[in-house]
Amino acid sequence: MHDYDMIVIGSGPSGRRAAIQSAKIGRSVLVVEKGRRVGGVSVHTGTIPSKTMRETVLNLSGWRERGFYGRSYRVKQEIGATDLLARLRKTLDHEVEVLEHQFSRNAVKTTHGEGRFVSPNEVEVTDENGDCHTYKAAHVLIAVGTRPFRPDYVPFNKKTVFDSDEIVELPKLPRSLTVVGAGVIGVEYATIFNALDVAVTLVEPRPTFLDFIDRELIEEFVHDLRDRNISLRLGTPLTSIEVGDDGKVTTRLANGRSITTEMLLFAAGRVGAIDDLNLAAAGIAVDNRGRIKVDPKTMQTNVPHIYAAGDVIGFPSLASTSMEQGRVAACHAFEMAPHRPPEFFPYGIYSVPEISTVGMSEEEVRRREIPYECGVARFRETSRGHIMGLSTGMMKMIFSTKTRRLLGVHIVGEGATELIHIGQAVLNLKGTIDYFIENTFNYPTLAEAYKIAGLDAWNRMTA
Repeated sequence: MHDYDMIVIGSGPSGRRAAIQSAKIGRSVLVVEKGRRVGGVSVHTGTIPSKTMRETVLNLSGWRERGFYGRSYRVKQEIGATDLLARLRKTLDHEVEVLEHQFSRNAVKTTHGEGRFVSPNEVEVTDENGDCHTYKAAHVLIAVGTRPFRPDYVPFNKKTVFDSDEIVELPKLPRSLTVVGAGVIGVEYATIFNALDVAVTLVEPRPTFLDFIDRELIEEFVHDLRDRNISLRLGTPLTSIEVGDDGKVTTRLANGRSITTEMLLFAAGRVGAIDDLNLAAAGIAVDNRGRIKVDPKTMQTNVPHIYAAGDVIGFPSLASTSMEQGRVAACHAFEMAPHRPPEFFPYGIYSVPEISTVGMSEEEVRRREIPYECGVARFRETSRGHIMGLSTGMMKMIFSTKTRRLLGVHIVGEGATELIHIGQAVLNLKGTIDYFIENTFNYPTLAEAYKIAGLDAWNRMTA
């Protein structure tokens, strides 16, 4: 006998999708959420807060209008941390209300507290008052997400030294900021604060960053960062981080250089938030970063009735893919055949400017020895780009010269995460360069860049 058909530990993107999918086919579901409100890391400290902060910064700083009115232009002259938090709290309230309504409408039960396994089919939940309740389930989905990696040598204090979850509640805006870690999170926050005219230094021990993105796109992005006076310190490990008596933070590098700023954001990786789950009681194995290994086709762990999805299983750690993973897990648990996932899905990096990509990079095409040609469009070449005052931004498309099929689309610039979906559709429908040559795009739009890049590639292919 079981109390529920499915217990979901965590209410982030993968957890919510699994819970609702299970409920829609008539199964009983309990969602265990350790926070006071549902939504998980994605809603409260990760995806939604960082993107809300980005939009607030771009609006209040007048960033999008500076191409016309100059770099000193601002919509609001004095921008403080309270300005960022006001919009953030409204957005979070809305997200939580929508999710609570979805759970209520689909008869998904929720309980708040810390969940831990006491056996492979039993989950004990301890609430904030210390009261414990144990629930039995036929299936369990682990969707706890990740937490920031916090090494001992970093003096986190929530005043001047923050991790990537704490930065959304910073007490004031700094005049200078060091960001350690040039992954997706570090790059996003570095460029967001730079748009507020904060002097930013980005530190990355490796000589390159965002290695899964097409290199030509990264070269364009780096050029834009340097043009905005973001200091890049790549290829040198840091040796220490110290907070001085004056409150300023000094970061010392192995090459002898040091960086002193008002604040520091440490964003060098995340680890699975599995510390309190007692996974040993369920027989679940994890790697040294707290990530759970699963069968990518079913989301099953090494214990067949226990599933895991979302950031806790590792790459690609996107909210969009996490939702799909949760749905796949629920369908497999209850013997439903989910539709086949598309071959290609987009990546979105909400930096300033945005980066989005789908399909193969030029480096991957070369490794596979596929005959190819590229087409490039600059946003400043489009009428809409000129109207918007864009001086940067580009789209790159890669085509097979043998089959004429689209192989990849890579965009850096305003609206990249929206524009990418046209390329995603053509790619998954196995479309060719002819689609872009023969079709009409609204004018003036940034989407017209698809036609420009298509024609650019076509000219090279027929020359």
